[in-house]
Amino acid sequence: MQQKRAYWRKLDNAAKLFSATSNKKDTRVFRFYCVLKEEVSQGKLQDALEKTLVTYPVFLSVMRKGLFWHYLEKSQLRPVVRKEYKEPCSNLYIRDKKSLLFEVTYYGKRINFEVFHALTDGTGATEFLRELVKNYLYISHKEEGLPDVPLLDENVTVQDQENDSFSKYYSEVKKKKEKKPRAFQLKKPRKEVGMLQVNEAVLSVKDLIARSRELGVSMTVFLTTIYLMAIHREMTKQQEKHPVVLMIPVNLRKFFPSDSMLNFFNWIEPGYHFGRDGGDFEKVLGHVKAYFEKELTTEQIAKHMNELIALEMHPILRLAPLELKNLCIKAGARYAEKDVTAILSNMSAVHMPQEYVPYIDRFGVFTSTPKMELCVCSFGDKLSLGFTSRYDTINIQRNFYRILKEQGINVEQVQPEYPEPDVPGELEIKVFRFYSFLCLAAIVAFVAADFTFHPEIQWPLFTAAGIGSMWLASWIGFIKRYNLMKNAMWQLIIVSVGCILWDVFTGWHGWSVDFVLPIVCMSILLSMWIITKVQRHTAREYMIYFVMAGGYGAILPLILLLTGVIKLPIISVVCVVICFLFLAALVIFKGKEFREEMHKKFHV
Repeated sequence: MQQKRAYWRKLDNAAKLFSATSNKKDTRVFRFYCVLKEEVSQGKLQDALEKTLVTYPVFLSVMRKGLFWHYLEKSQLRPVVRKEYKEPCSNLYIRDKKSLLFEVTYYGKRINFEVFHALTDGTGATEFLRELVKNYLYISHKEEGLPDVPLLDENVTVQDQENDSFSKYYSEVKKKKEKKPRAFQLKKPRKEVGMLQVNEAVLSVKDLIARSRELGVSMTVFLTTIYLMAIHREMTKQQEKHPVVLMIPVNLRKFFPSDSMLNFFNWIEPGYHFGRDGGDFEKVLGHVKAYFEKELTTEQIAKHMNELIALEMHPILRLAPLELKNLCIKAGARYAEKDVTAILSNMSAVHMPQEYVPYIDRFGVFTSTPKMELCVCSFGDKLSLGFTSRYDTINIQRNFYRILKEQGINVEQVQPEYPEPDVPGELEIKVFRFYSFLCLAAIVAFVAADFTFHPEIQWPLFTAAGIGSMWLASWIGFIKRYNLMKNAMWQLIIVSVGCILWDVFTGWHGWSVDFVLPIVCMSILLSMWIITKVQRHTAREYMIYFVMAGGYGAILPLILLLTGVIKLPIISVVCVVICFLFLAALVIFKGKEFREEMHKKFHV
């Protein structure tokens, strides 16, 4: 019998990067899919998903935000299978919105599993999809005698799945990282924002392995060489002064024993300088082969892994607030992108029990990426290639297929079928932009009218400031619309600080601290309590917001009272007493949840 899973857990080393850098243009979402030989049934797929989550409950997590780091928290949300309805690899992690970090959809004969990279890596996603497809086929064909074959070792516990293998195998390193030359960067015409270009092909695994063996290299070395050559064919002589460098993720489970379903990968960066070393296929192949032999050793992989984790362990970085930390991580990621031209991810072979093979056509994978990326996986004799990019060209893909044919390997290009997205467009954003334009137009109109008719009167400045204050409160409300509790906390800060500034710049009459501050503090605390009751939040969900609002309402008015700033103390005294008693009630009656939330939010 498996033990219970942890209520919350820290992010692994790789997940911290993805949580900080993901956005609408770079969602950090990847798709694994399986094409069956039969149409997919929504009801059966939903049943199969529920059964899969019993085996892999770690996927039922949501992303939460602490003071120093994001973290993953156990959730009671349940996924609902839908017919495919939006662009592949669309955003799954929406800040401030409590939602699962994966999605299962279907279209025709295809089962899609999309997941945010902070939740798992390619190996974890493959295992989840294998279990899902097995469960679906068993539910669909059990009456025909199809056996329910277990895929996961019965000795693997939920705790094994949740283990952070990065931390387990980390050891300190003191070696300084070598400076890398800037890699050649693809600068093709960009596609429209949000449009991910997917280009897929299928070829024979047997043919690919046979040719690789003839050349005396592995399949990955062979494909890496072809990828480098395909990119080089699009380079000018001037561009050849920079090397072409590929980032290739490496599954660390092949070097360090681990049953973790979390991220546990690193990468190597094979490259070739065509301008300096020439462009013969054999020469490039030999260079790549030597690089793989040098870098793909346990010692080298461990060294690179430890260098990355050492950054996370740095005391200054660990103690930096999350927002500052995210800025540093984004800047570092953007700087590191200059070291790489494109990405190649080999997810290796997907294996299924022999009894299930006749029902499956193939597996495939691709991902959202700011660069060009090629993802590879195989099933039986079918190797699926999935190119993705946001460039409005397919020349490199065409070159890749041509070189394969030059090497005697036939390629069958696949035209992926995707439904027209039925997700509403960016209507909310358009409405808010129109509202922002109206606010700006009103400010300009008032200032222009005053300059024309009453240049000696400054009242339009106050009008403009009032409109600006209204817009700021509306903007905060809009971007925090997915989390009403956080929205209320922001409104408390904006309204109270804004009123104090108004009071200061209009001659200071004290109304902002005598009346507005305590009344707003008590009103927001009441509104949070109402939101909690209406949305049925658990103590763990509302605790941090009650603590922040209660602390704000107790400490700030108390300081103003003690310093004599407040001239009418009665309302502020009532506010301080109510907020203090509210905080005391949280500690006394919800002490366990209070301690857990403080530990989660302030873990370093």
